[in-house]
Parts: sequence; C-alpha cells; structure tokens
Amino acid sequence: MRAPAGVKVQFTGGQLQEVRRLQALYPDKRAALLPVLQLAQAAFGYISLEAEEYVAGLFDLSPAHVHEVVTFYTLFFREPKGRHVVSVCHNLTCHLLGARRVLAYLKERLGVEVGGTTPDGKVTLLSVECLCACEMAPMMQVDDRYEGHLTPELVDRILEGLG
Repeated sequence: MRAPAGVKVQFTGGQLQEVRRLQALYPDKRAALLPVLQLAQAAFGYISLEAEEYVAGLFDLSPAHVHEVVTFYTLFFREPKGRHVVSVCHNLTCHLLGARRVLAYLKERLGVEVGGTTPDGKVTLLSVECLCACEMAPMMQVDDRYEGHLTPELVDRILEGLG
C-alpha cells in the first residue's frame, strides 16, 4: 500500500536526531532498526513500502531486509490502522476458555475480518499469539489496556466506551 497522497515519508530534524542517537547506542547500528521502525510508525501512522525504503536508506540496508523485519513482527502495521486496536489473544489458555467465540463475536459485531479496520476507521481487529495475561482468559488488549474474562456483554460495553 502506498503512503496517502500528500504524506511525505521523511523524518523531521528532531526525529532524525533520535535515529542517530539510537544508532549510536549499539556497536552495529542495525541493532536500532526496531526502535527506528517504531518511530516511523508513530510518525507516519503505519509502515508503507515507501517508509520501508526510507528507513532502509538510514541504515544502508536493502528495502527487502527492512520489509522482512516489518512483516515478521505483528507490532508493525502495513496499512493504516483504526483509532483503536483490539487484539484478541488466541494462545492456549485463552483458546481453551473461549477466545474463538470472542473473536467470532467481534468479527460479527464490527463487520470486519481479523486484520481489518471498520469502515469508519474506528477499530482494527487483530488475533495475537499471547498477551501474557492467562489469569484473565479469554482476554484482549484494547489499545494499551487489558480486558479479561470476556463475555459478549463485556465486549459490547468495551466497544461502546471507545471514542
């Protein structure tokens, strides 16, 4: 997916300073690739192919190398994401305690498949390997907070509370 029209894929002077600071922390500057990609995602909203190329140039890497990193980690978005990200854990404990039902309910309620964003741009739905909160199974992360012991009623209240 291409960057939206009018969005220039280039860091500001301050952001470039941060890139250089991060690169200087390590004997091999490539070790700073993940935090610089996080910076790029924060700056541009997601990691487009243009952003991958731009970051590759900052590290003297091939765009293919950066693309491999971006596509390996689930924390990077390759398309614009919703204002809120709902991530349902599907690891063993959550799976056994109903994560499939929760995910199916969310898909129906939001009208999107996993990885999709609602037409109004409000919510992106993800299914993730583990959120490290088995005691709350089945559970999900909504932006930066955890929600557990999920039922359809609780899921409805959580979604209704999103701005």
